[in-house]
Amino acid sequence: MRSLLRRHWFLAGLMVVVSVGFAFSEPLRELPNMAVLRNGIVVTVLFLMAFPLAFGDLHNAVRRPAPALLATGMNFGVLPLIAWAISLLAAGDFAIGINLMAAIPCTLASAAVWTRRAGGNDSAALVVTIVTNSLCFLVTPFWLLWTTGSEITITIWPDPAGKGLSLADMVSKLFVLVVLPMALGQLARLVPKAGDWATRHKFSLSIVAQIGILAMVLLGCISCGLKLRSLPTDQMPTLFSFAAMIVLVLTVHFSTLLLGAGIARRLSFRRPDEIAVAFAGSQKTLMIGLAIATEFYTANPLAILPMVAYHVGQLFVDTAVADRYLRASHKANSQPGEKTSENHPPANLS
Repeated sequence: MRSLLRRHWFLAGLMVVVSVGFAFSEPLRELPNMAVLRNGIVVTVLFLMAFPLAFGDLHNAVRRPAPALLATGMNFGVLPLIAWAISLLAAGDFAIGINLMAAIPCTLASAAVWTRRAGGNDSAALVVTIVTNSLCFLVTPFWLLWTTGSEITITIWPDPAGKGLSLADMVSKLFVLVVLPMALGQLARLVPKAGDWATRHKFSLSIVAQIGILAMVLLGCISCGLKLRSLPTDQMPTLFSFAAMIVLVLTVHFSTLLLGAGIARRLSFRRPDEIAVAFAGSQKTLMIGLAIATEFYTANPLAILPMVAYHVGQLFVDTAVADRYLRASHKANSQPGEKTSENHPPANLS
């Protein structure tokens, strides 16, 4: 049991904070309203995730940009389109949450970790992380304008009466909350001792950052719990609607993963590059999605549930996919006399 908790402590913590947030939403109701706390957690987590990243080993990914470009296109282009189509099968906050989940950038850590676990090109996955998170302050608001604009009043500039969601506000706040902390994390590495310290303590910093993510999930679940308590009985989401929402978000993730891997294979990408496209093209970060939801979608607190479901689901699904890649690779390598081509490997997901 102790060994199991060590390996899956984040998932266990996720279940705990979700339960606490919903069960004790009333006594904890003031926490989500504390902007300093909420924004401080976001800035701290993103700084800690960027600080240990050393980009000196990314020259190969930059010299051969095709895998990173394809994965970025999948993550910021194809996946939101798939999610928008699938969100038509949902309604209300769940539909908004599916589109919100799709508009945010790639994960800050797990895409590269899972790519490496499966024997893939983790440098290409890191490039996707850098590009999507650096551009999210421009790309994400415009996806949300198109996919959620019919359900939420979105204006270009702030409304004098304070009504609606301002695109300019979202762009500027995402730049401050996301891009600046990541830039500062990288600038801090210019101090040699600081960079060496961050590299040596990468694992510990990642643990602290994941604790911060759990804190953000807690704030979001408190808001969700308060909303659920205030809803009339006839407006409460049913168990069926929850289950249907989980199926929909997992469909978005897995279909994008399979499509990315299939396109990479058709383009004769090397197997490590195919793996990078599969994971980096389909994973989404929870941190930024929660920050946007709690800042701009306060009237739709249930919208965080698809994001939480997507994040947990991608961890489970991608663990199984990575293990499948590894098993296929070991099987191919263990068969004597069978030659494997670098561009056309026998291991795949089909």
